Amino acid sequence: MPPIEAATLRTDIREFIAETFFVGDETDELADSDSFMQKGIIDSTGVLELTSFLEEKYNLTVEDEEMIPDNLDTVANLVGFITRKMS
Repeated sequence: MPPIEAATLRTDIREFIAETFFVGDETDELADSDSFMQKGIIDSTGVLELTSFLEEKYNLTVEDEEMIPDNLDTVANLVGFITRKMS
């Protein structure tokens, strides 16, 4: 798969978060650096939904040891994680 631009990843992630975890279009209020857990957007079950989305959308595997906030807890962290996984 060719590299995906960070802006495209950001849009894909924000759309998934909006469709899966929000009612309405509340993602406008979500900064790329906002913690999903601290904001109460995603819980442990949501992390599983998120990793399933990443694996299906980007054809990658999220290992158990990679399921940490540094990789999955913000839009910015996700963009970096996906970029590293795909390179």
